[in-house]
Amino acid sequence: MEYVNKLKVFNDPVHGFISIPNELIFDIIQHPSFQRLRRICQTGLTELVYPGAKHSRFHHALGAMHLTQKAVETLRAKNVEISEEEKNGVLCAILLHDIGHGPFSHTLEHSIIENLYHERISLYLMEMLNREFSGELDLAIRIFKGEYERKFLTQLVSSQLDMDRLDYLKRDSFFTGVVEGNINPDRIISTLNVKDDQLVVDSKGIYSIEKYLAARMFMYWQVYNHRTSFSAEVLLTQAMRRAKELSRNGEKLFATDAFGYFLQNEVKENLKDQLGQFIQLDDSDVWASLKQWQNHEDIILSCLSGCLINRKLPVSKILNEPLSAEELNVLTNKTAGELGVEDGSYFVHQSSVKVIPYDKHKSPVYIMNKDRSLQEISESALQILSHHLLIPIEKFHLCYLDVKKNM
Repeated sequence: MEYVNKLKVFNDPVHGFISIPNELIFDIIQHPSFQRLRRICQTGLTELVYPGAKHSRFHHALGAMHLTQKAVETLRAKNVEISEEEKNGVLCAILLHDIGHGPFSHTLEHSIIENLYHERISLYLMEMLNREFSGELDLAIRIFKGEYERKFLTQLVSSQLDMDRLDYLKRDSFFTGVVEGNINPDRIISTLNVKDDQLVVDSKGIYSIEKYLAARMFMYWQVYNHRTSFSAEVLLTQAMRRAKELSRNGEKLFATDAFGYFLQNEVKENLKDQLGQFIQLDDSDVWASLKQWQNHEDIILSCLSGCLINRKLPVSKILNEPLSAEELNVLTNKTAGELGVEDGSYFVHQSSVKVIPYDKHKSPVYIMNKDRSLQEISESALQILSHHLLIPIEKFHLCYLDVKKNM
């Protein structure tokens, strides 16, 4: 049998060379369930605003694993004992943390499958892979679930200062070109430390952390909650809503087998029994359907699909105060009349958009002073931004179809 070198190196445009540390991780990456992430866009429909934002969940997972490798070596250099088993466990956990994402990542998180977050699906898939790999992911699953006694390993995977966020901020900033989101993960990682089994930051790193928290806030307002990409996501979720209604009323819609299954059947917490169907889904299933649906005789479905395919997006506004129910009804009825449909709610949408740049009650960030005492970052005498970043920011997103412009 020909020898296969599994210790590959990826050339990543964001972090440079990313090495595969062992054969188990190579085999996980090669698994079809993980390769599927190549076909799922990291930032949903953001590419309709920032054309470069076509990077995938596959890119992100590798980048997050790479940063976690760096974090482990940094902590070891500071005399934090981390065994090879623990290192491998945390690397597998971060590599697989997003494997449960469906098409367009967060955009359709509750549209294809109701009331089930991707973290739960990731856990189901990790358990499935663990059976295939004869229990080699036992520790990774414990770390992912927060059940391992060394809590800082879980914090590297999921916290307000995890390697997931360090990668996606740097990566999304790079591919969108939004420089306000650019951070320096290497500097931040170099300041990480551990005390009492929790992840902390050396005091010299406080301003890098504040810059990171501020960058995350700017990325939410300029990218993740951008009014135009937000309106495109609304169209997509409404197209899914209409397609489900038609399918479950007996209408035969064009769809791949896997996509058609979720259009026709209500799947909630019992997804564990349909993982085989779920891992067949990616962005291409949805795009192919939308291309066909734009020619469907149902006006609502064809209009929603055509607007997405041809980027004829709704009027989109960010408001300080929401429209009243009466004002929304006027817009809804006007749109329904102009389109000649009974229900205009598919084309008029208002939602609250709330961002908390830093939530000190949810996995707070602790600064370790030179005497090794700890202070929550907003209470540190060194902070200059953190106290202000505690304040939630709420605005309201309104979008509605301008029929004369879009039809």
